[in-house]
Amino acid sequence: MNGAITFSIIKPNAVRTGKAGPILAMINEAGFEVIAMKMVRMTLEQAESFYEVHKGKSFFDSLVEFMSSGPVFVMILRHENAVEEFRKLIGATDPAKAEPGTIRKLFAISVQMNAVHGSDSDENAQRESDFFFTTSERY
Repeated sequence: MNGAITFSIIKPNAVRTGKAGPILAMINEAGFEVIAMKMVRMTLEQAESFYEVHKGKSFFDSLVEFMSSGPVFVMILRHENAVEEFRKLIGATDPAKAEPGTIRKLFAISVQMNAVHGSDSDENAQRESDFFFTTSERY
């Protein structure tokens, strides 16, 4: 499949509660091609670096702590208009505002524990993908 890429993380709460499988099934059923994926546990330093764009915001420390609290699945997905299409699939950051049937509506607990991360731009998709994957880890 040709197309653009986006980057996603299945967050610690979703992994911990056994939701990674159903989330991956929804991603697959929506026509996304997984071109790279691995399970990692971010260190505090890695989470701080990954979320550096939010440094200084009120939620930064709790976000970094949460994202390093357990294993996550990181992945690069390919699809036409990947960033935009994936953001439709996952729904609004606040699960209370997410559309019915979206990943966050179904699996999120809160704004922070919203089950999945999805890139918000093509530039960030590239940057976030490069943070976790070398070119030889992509298929």
